[in-house]
Order: sequence, then C-alpha cells, then structure tokens
Amino acid sequence: MTAPVTQEGNEKIAMTAPVTQEGNEKIAMTAPVTQQADADTWRVRFVMPSEYTMETLPKPNNPAVKLKEVAAKRHAVIRFSGMAGDDSLKRHTKELRDFLGARNLAPLLPPTYAFYNPPWTLPFLRRNEVMVEIAPSAE
Repeated sequence: MTAPVTQEGNEKIAMTAPVTQEGNEKIAMTAPVTQQADADTWRVRFVMPSEYTMETLPKPNNPAVKLKEVAAKRHAVIRFSGMAGDDSLKRHTKELRDFLGARNLAPLLPPTYAFYNPPWTLPFLRRNEVMVEIAPSAE
C-alpha cells in the first residue's frame, strides 16, 4: 500500500499492514489499521515500518495523534476473507473463542480486528483478522 501519512516537515511514510480494530465499529481505512474500543472512544493504530524507531519517526502534525511503542505480545488469530461486517466479526470472534476454550486458553483482553485492504478491494481478495491477546507461553 502506498497511501502516505504526512508529518511535520512533509516527510511521508508508506502505509503498512495490518490495520487492527477492537470493538465492532467499522471505519474507512488503509492497511494496516487497528481499532480497539475503550469506553465510548476508539483507539486506532497504524503499524509503522520496522526501519523506524521512536526517535526517528517523524512527529505527527496533528496533536491528537500520539506515538506509542507497543511491546511484543502473544496473540491467537483467525484470518478470513470477505466483508468484515458485524455478523462476520461476531461469527469469527466466536470461532476463535471456541478454539481457545478447547485448548484451555483465555483471552486477556477484548478482541482486536485487523484489516489489510483498502475499501475498493474485492471482497474475496480481502484479508481480515480477529486477534486476542493470550498469556505468554510457559516454555
């Protein structure tokens, strides 16, 4: 995906995938974007390219945009194609929870939804994911 995000100084960073979302509200997006419900608000996250560090990322030109480093975590994920409407997200979330339950694994947080494609992508070519954080491996 080449849709840029503009920062101060007009430096541009190409969009990366995935985009994730938590909760069940849909937004228009480029890939990757994540969303997570937090009370009455949504957290939207963009994954930055790996060649950047917190020190080298351009400063956002919008004061509402905050940069935050997120530590690595363990997730269980189910990937699916098609439109990611409420019914599809609920069905795949249930399928993932059933999978975890059968293995005595419990989600630590509500699900995050990840979307990889721009809105004009044909449904059968879309990549979507439901992911839940689980406890680190005991190994």
